[in-house]
Amino acid sequence: MKTEVTGEQHKLEASFSMLIMSLASSALMAMGLTPDPATGKTDPDKQMARFNIDLLVNLKEKTKNNLTPDEQGLLDNILQDLQMKFIQMK
Repeated sequence: MKTEVTGEQHKLEASFSMLIMSLASSALMAMGLTPDPATGKTDPDKQMARFNIDLLVNLKEKTKNNLTPDEQGLLDNILQDLQMKFIQMK
């Protein structure tokens, strides 16, 4: 499925990798490590960060043995990085 952005000639393709990146971005915003694009503010929300990481863990469990090596590597690396950043949260 492809989506065309109005006013721009960019095309986005919905994929498993894009889903992972979207959830990872949400987790980073919830940890206060990247600003919210709507407000420009960084407002840490540990509960929401944990929720987004848990969603990724759930996806990893549910897609076991069903991903390409690249998709599995991306998911594993992002999860490891997010879990380490979460532990370091104040």
